[in-house]
Amino acid sequence: MNEEPKRLYRSKENTVIGGVCGGLGDYLDVDPVIIRLVWALMVFMFGTGILAYIIAWIIIPENPGK
Repeated sequence: MNEEPKRLYRSKENTVIGGVCGGLGDYLDVDPVIIRLVWALMVFMFGTGILAYIIAWIIIPENPGK
């Protein structure tokens, strides 16, 4: 019963720019396209999406296994 906790990583396989949305999709078990659409809405509606993506790209490590 010693399950390893779920970790958030940037995706190497499901990537468009930096793999952030693909990694979030894997972590949340959601299609990454939905994450990308939400992110695009954040960019156009609030202007915070680009800055948030860059920060996530820097902070979230790349997946060492995949």
